[in-house]
Amino acid sequence: MKSNLIEYQQLSDDDLKKQTTLFKQRIHSGETLEDLLPEAYAVMIEANKRILGLELYDVQILGAIVLFYGSVAEMKTGEGKTLTATLSMYLRGLQGTGNFLITTNEYLAGRDAEEVGKVYRWLGLSVAVGVKKYEFDKEIDKKVVYSSDIVYTTHSVLGFDYLLDNLSVEKEKQYISKFNFVIIDELDSILLDMAQTPLIISGAPKVQSNLHIITDVFIKSLAFDIDYEISEDKKSVWFLEEGIRKAQDYFGITEILGESFKELYRHLVLSLKANYIFKNKRDYVMM
Repeated sequence: MKSNLIEYQQLSDDDLKKQTTLFKQRIHSGETLEDLLPEAYAVMIEANKRILGLELYDVQILGAIVLFYGSVAEMKTGEGKTLTATLSMYLRGLQGTGNFLITTNEYLAGRDAEEVGKVYRWLGLSVAVGVKKYEFDKEIDKKVVYSSDIVYTTHSVLGFDYLLDNLSVEKEKQYISKFNFVIIDELDSILLDMAQTPLIISGAPKVQSNLHIITDVFIKSLAFDIDYEISEDKKSVWFLEEGIRKAQDYFGITEILGESFKELYRHLVLSLKANYIFKNKRDYVMM
């Protein structure tokens, strides 16, 4: 790696930037990230020096190698964890999306991404922050965030976004394309202490506990092509006019699509999907 670093120190800014494209081409040709590690790390070390004016010590480089292989590196505050992580994140980012650096809070995620994001971008990788640093910050475009090569976020935000992705049946409302690589800052705190608090998604308003049972009984009485239809790709289902009429008769109401019966209609649609779209052992598992 030292010889690689000496070589890259001689390159112009433009030639150093071009290494990212060359690395991606080599990956496409069959080389592994492990093959590229010495060169990619050397490029990132030199880029950090040119953009941030910061040099990495040998111990930080060793820590970055440990992180690349998915192991734990213990570093105390002030020993340069933020900079150490950039080497592994850059190398993994060459593969595209799905690379996360997880911190304990929104401030750290925003601060770290702001500090080193300019280096990633200078080298041609996209980087985003998955959380708002401050309450008054503008809303985040999740599509843009999760389509970035590298994402800085918190464990809770990523966890909730993952849960919401799995609750959504519409592809355009699912944001996380894949999970490729993750570095967790303050590992013991996140995986031990904070893991004690469950991530719970609750809906409002609350409805009677047996509403899903009642709607399920009704849905099972309906006939295909008379009361409901299913799309050709079998990913969507909807009521036909006759199905709406039967639902209103069954529940003794005159306008099931009205605001007063929104929760009932939501349960009917969910039950319709559960019965005719979702399949056991494909979309869910019975425990």
